Amino acid sequence: MSLIKSFAAKLYAARTYNKINRWASNPIETQERVFQSLISDASSTQFGRDHNFKSISTYEDFVKQVPVRDYEALKPYIEKVVGGEEDVLWKGRPLYFAKTSGTTSGAKYIPITKESMPSHIEAAKNAILLYIYQTGNTKIVNRKMIFLQGSPVLETKNGIQLGRLSGIVAHYVPKYLQKNRLPTWKTNCIEDWETKVNTIVQETLNEDMSVIAGIPSWVQMYFEKLIEETGQKVGEIFKNFNLFIFGGVNYEPYRSKFESLIGRKIDSVELYPASEGFFAFQDRQNKPGMLLQLDSGMFYEFIVADTFFDASPTRLTLKDVKIGVNYVIIISTNAGLWAYNIGDTVQFTSLAPFRVIVSGRIKHFISAFGEHVIAKEVEHALLSALKTTEVSVSEFTVAPQIEPLEGLPYHEWFIEFEKTPSDIEGFATQIDAEMQLQNSYYFDLIQGKVLQPLKITTVQKGGFQNYMKTIGKLGGQNKIPRLSNDRKIADVLTENVQVK
Repeated sequence: MSLIKSFAAKLYAARTYNKINRWASNPIETQERVFQSLISDASSTQFGRDHNFKSISTYEDFVKQVPVRDYEALKPYIEKVVGGEEDVLWKGRPLYFAKTSGTTSGAKYIPITKESMPSHIEAAKNAILLYIYQTGNTKIVNRKMIFLQGSPVLETKNGIQLGRLSGIVAHYVPKYLQKNRLPTWKTNCIEDWETKVNTIVQETLNEDMSVIAGIPSWVQMYFEKLIEETGQKVGEIFKNFNLFIFGGVNYEPYRSKFESLIGRKIDSVELYPASEGFFAFQDRQNKPGMLLQLDSGMFYEFIVADTFFDASPTRLTLKDVKIGVNYVIIISTNAGLWAYNIGDTVQFTSLAPFRVIVSGRIKHFISAFGEHVIAKEVEHALLSALKTTEVSVSEFTVAPQIEPLEGLPYHEWFIEFEKTPSDIEGFATQIDAEMQLQNSYYFDLIQGKVLQPLKITTVQKGGFQNYMKTIGKLGGQNKIPRLSNDRKIADVLTENVQVK
């Protein structure tokens, strides 16, 4: 059976590669087709009538008639959908609501329709198939796989099921993978994250694991509990573990820590999933960035991040983007989201095909003094400093210190070290030098004596997990923001978590 399964996986992977290559090689035409289909299918909805979709024939028409919105601006329409109305944002009613926590609007209900649901499933499957196509590693389909995710238990609201996205997706695991998949359904339904991880450890200890997937910070917790239980490296416990699939955050700050926990290097595949859509996946092991999903019922626009808060920022399509520019990603989808700002910023690493990296969040930045620091810059600066030392980091976040007890303001880096540097100040100096190289605004502020160089506050082991528990966001799809323009996180860390 395993030989048949491996052979079938190779054939399926080759077919998938050819299918993806067809639309990836014709990106502009593919996006135009998606755009026209979206407008046509939604022309009779309430949103379509309100914005005169029947008169839209070009992208320029769309820009004139449909403004960029975030959840708050789209909320009046979403509330009607949640209330049970049909044909509001998309034809009919959604299959699901992906329920997420919003910072200003409380719970957010993101619609998932029968047309959009396949994109959430296909992209992850395609990422694995393209990995098999490139590497020839079909052994992974014959061994156990684990996906650390939220509970699949769903609620019902006005006849529509709702829950976490990862819990919804759990209902769509293909039959041919169900025998390989862990944890068990019962364990996956455990809500308390610490209890869930402890149970998963017991379920998986004696299994032949080949693929492990999840947000790095929570997989790290799972790995540490495995080691605590056995006294062995993860790679010794699972001798055939050779593929880590992740999404949600940049893996690079975790890579050295993971290699230490595993005891060897393994392959990894990055995904870009969100409640609003599955936007991209890593299609090459030797190429940076993730392939943008262009043929999955999603039309993309981009706004240069530095201009986003201008009165009338220019909206761009794929044909106008450039490599290395920080863009706010705007989407219109077959779930009924129109010119919708999901809050992420991306940079293109390739234009043929179109590949992106997630550079941060438009609301997650530091510009308390006009420095415009983004997540990609702080991650790069930390990684640069780590390369020249034996230091390793478990987690970190950055916030401005506007009113220090003495001296000039500065950026405060809260870092939980796995291996602490012998010279903290010297390590901080290395990071600061790299920050000045990357960000000219930051350089000018340091050189002009407006800011003093950054300072590191050491968070004790387990401190970030304790912080997430304090705010009720331990586990699942929750993650620590890399940086923020205020001290909300910093103050909670300082007050509730022991720091040095």
